[in-house]
Amino acid sequence: MSGGGEEDLPAFVALHGAALRASRVPTRYWESLCRKLRGELFDAGDYFGIMQVEEVDEEEEGDEEMEEEFKKKPNPGNEPCFKVIVTNENGLQASNPDSIFLIDHAWTYRIEHARQQLLHVPGLLHRMTNLMGIDFHGEIPDEGSIEQVLQEMWKYNQTYQLSQGTAEEKVPVWYIMDEFGSRIQHSDQPSFATAPLFYMPQQIAYTVLWPLRDLETGDEVTRDYAYGETDRLIRKCVLLPWVPNEVLDVNCFTPEPSDEHYQAILAENKEKLPVVINPPVYDKDKVFKKLSEERPEVMVNQFPCENLLTVKDCLASISRRAGGPDGPRWLPRTFNLQTELPQFISYFQQRDRRGEDNHWICKPWNLARSLDTHITNSLNNIIRHRESSPKVVCKYIENPVLFHREDVGMVKFDIRYVVLLRSIKPLKLYIYDVFWLRFSNRAFSLDDLDDYEKHFTVMNYAPGVTLKQVHCEEFIPLFEKQYPEHPWTMVQANIFKAFAELFQVASAKPAPLGICDYPSSRAIYAVDLMLKWDTSRDGKRIMQPQILEVNFNPDCDRACKYHPTFFNDVFSTLFLDEADSCHVTCIV
Repeated sequence: MSGGGEEDLPAFVALHGAALRASRVPTRYWESLCRKLRGELFDAGDYFGIMQVEEVDEEEEGDEEMEEEFKKKPNPGNEPCFKVIVTNENGLQASNPDSIFLIDHAWTYRIEHARQQLLHVPGLLHRMTNLMGIDFHGEIPDEGSIEQVLQEMWKYNQTYQLSQGTAEEKVPVWYIMDEFGSRIQHSDQPSFATAPLFYMPQQIAYTVLWPLRDLETGDEVTRDYAYGETDRLIRKCVLLPWVPNEVLDVNCFTPEPSDEHYQAILAENKEKLPVVINPPVYDKDKVFKKLSEERPEVMVNQFPCENLLTVKDCLASISRRAGGPDGPRWLPRTFNLQTELPQFISYFQQRDRRGEDNHWICKPWNLARSLDTHITNSLNNIIRHRESSPKVVCKYIENPVLFHREDVGMVKFDIRYVVLLRSIKPLKLYIYDVFWLRFSNRAFSLDDLDDYEKHFTVMNYAPGVTLKQVHCEEFIPLFEKQYPEHPWTMVQANIFKAFAELFQVASAKPAPLGICDYPSSRAIYAVDLMLKWDTSRDGKRIMQPQILEVNFNPDCDRACKYHPTFFNDVFSTLFLDEADSCHVTCIV
């Protein structure tokens, strides 16, 4: 390194050392990487070349094994097949500290902006269609080409996530490497490794490429598309976007996880199991320990282990106590993409074979306000989402009960109830008598899956978006006019029954398998739900509640604005045991 480079290295390591260690970039390359990043030195062209591979003539070859291998290649079909090879006449030595290279990114985006960027960023659609082998010869972007790119991009997408910033800024970023990086093919025995690196001084992300062994001229540059996965079945599932396969032989039932699963969650959250004290107060973490020992009379606004309700993968797990491996009727069929990927793919492929609807919604375990939440019917899309952040995938409600808006038409809506948990033993659960409604802004149809205002209802956080508000007292007669055979009292009774079942199964087992009984705890939750059309066991068409999520300590701004006694009712119910005079209904 020349100039002041050696002096820059400690500062570079201070900024990027943690990321480089996490990506297992050998330290021998760090100094050269620092120099190349600082000087924006892209010297991969001095060592590598892109080669177009001649396709096997299947009729002429007549070798069934060759045909099968051809079909399993990362990009089979009619599009050109490329590979990257070492072209430097001296080959490449892994021990050489300069054997690390920068790959630029052709497209960086967040998923919700992808379509608009393809439409409006000059040259982007043309570059992506060329990179992906899609026919596009026009100057003006057309919907057909854009749809093809949006489907094919999951074979090329990579992702990273910022560790700092607002919740919106931490939503995963997706990117497609330039033509050189995107041509590097998969191998189970890769010759190179890659990792994204966000270069702080320039606020730009690059991909870093380094060799895993010495290579000679003509050797192929490959990487492992399922890097880090050692289980053979999981690798098979993760590689499905490039190596089509079936996993129909995998049992798609998803029983409740073992007790050890909940013990691991407890340890990860640094919670401690309750210890019986006389009087009966419990030890959760430092806060609960201090209060229970020194001030047991102090009330606390949460319950130990309540994350079993408020975190989406845990919610799905404990709900299986009510409905078995398929889950209860009041919860959309849900799979944990981290632990139940093969079961999900088997279920998806079985539904596909039967011609059943296969629209799904991917949700982060622990985010609200529809952040990083995406609807798709693409299996490749869902599989790749597993790489970005821990997610569940839930069956998208393809037949929701709709509400007629005079200005729009038949739209989706969801309902939020405020639920008050007074105690676990005995279980005492109250519902605030007022519920809140949220509406989509466009008429519902099972297309345009990235149209937020058609498929989502959370509008109060999106700038410049219409927020339709209807009070529950106004909503009920309108609803009953639209659906005279479904009186609201009957619909709400089924909703309350679902809530009661949920909290019963959530508290049915001792902590950490269930919510812990802590006598000084009280809690307020918001339960969001939709209604879908279903068929009862006797063949009648019914409105089936579908619980979407449970939120701890929800935003009560609207509640206070329109119902001045709201918090008086909450506190009187939870802390004074004076529920009879409040606007609440006891359901358990």
